[in-house]
Amino acid sequence: MNSSQIKHFDYIFTGTGLASLMTVYKMVLSGKFSDKSILLLDKDAKKTNDRTWCFWEKEESIWNSIISKKWDLALFANENFKRDLDLKPYSYNKINGLDFYNFVFETISNQSNITFLNEKVTDINELETHVFVGTEENRYTCDYLFNSIYTKAFAEGQTKYPVLQQHFVGWFVKTEKEVFNPEKVTFMDFSVEQKGNTRFMYVLPISKIEALVEYTLFSEKLLQKEEYENEIQIYLEKLGVNQFEIIEKEQGSIPMTCYPFWKKNTKRVLSIGTAGGWTKASTGYTFKNSDKKSTKLVEFLQNENLKMKDFHKKNRFWFYDLLLLDILYRNNELGSSIFSSLFKKGNTKLIFKFLDEETNLFEDLRVIMKCPKVLFIKALFRVVFK
Repeated sequence: MNSSQIKHFDYIFTGTGLASLMTVYKMVLSGKFSDKSILLLDKDAKKTNDRTWCFWEKEESIWNSIISKKWDLALFANENFKRDLDLKPYSYNKINGLDFYNFVFETISNQSNITFLNEKVTDINELETHVFVGTEENRYTCDYLFNSIYTKAFAEGQTKYPVLQQHFVGWFVKTEKEVFNPEKVTFMDFSVEQKGNTRFMYVLPISKIEALVEYTLFSEKLLQKEEYENEIQIYLEKLGVNQFEIIEKEQGSIPMTCYPFWKKNTKRVLSIGTAGGWTKASTGYTFKNSDKKSTKLVEFLQNENLKMKDFHKKNRFWFYDLLLLDILYRNNELGSSIFSSLFKKGNTKLIFKFLDEETNLFEDLRVIMKCPKVLFIKALFRVVFK
């Protein structure tokens, strides 16, 4: 194939996960990119309900029409105590993956300047004047590339920054008996056996007989699938559930790390999403962070003198996350006591504000002082003098 046959675009997005789709959707809403040609490439057609996203927020957002369930109450528990959390003025919101994909594609498929191709990316090569992208079927070039294809080896092939996984298996179940409270999400239930890790149950109840029940770990190594499923079974029995039907299953593994992915950003290539460090390192929450970063990116792309390397700005919350990950990486069994100390007497609204990285320094201290001080002071010295 000669170069005259290689199609050129202003922007190419390799991988169309949350970050890419949010960014492109907001590019359309802004009305500022209608003269730009945009190509989206992904080996997955985005036609299945492959994940569930949850996030908390105070005001309604542009995603409001696809929120399938909202909760104003949450439960936090460990083996010693339970606490009901009043989330107001926040609500905890659930969006199904397929609803999100359909919502975004409905808008972008009507744009004559945007092309989505179901092709697997095999090669990205940055040259002085453009970026070359190869797929199994074709070759393309672009002025700027946004890559959200996560390369495990970048974070896991180094030792300076700890890498944990938030890994989980979830069952969407329908029970014979009414056992769930559809008004209250189980945010973290650490009463399950910890087995030397940070392990908890997470329950999203849709009705009295339907819920997504997920067994989740923040740890370095994944388990055999049976082990997650066994624990879900035990937990359901503990809730008094004997007869149930599994409607759907989901599983995932989200990297939790402060590894500086943004250092790989170049003149024409910007990593976004998990591949760009957009996942909140200390919690694995992705939706809210991607929402904020994609808004910033769309504004950033309207700059006259575009320098991709200038996009990322490191803040103090990155450092707080690093301290927590350092502790959990060394002593993975401490997760329950750290999160419990935070939620046992802490102000829920302030914790959410802190996790959203919207607190001031005084508020940061109010949250941090609830955590086990000696652990964090030791981690501080380790990180500073490393």
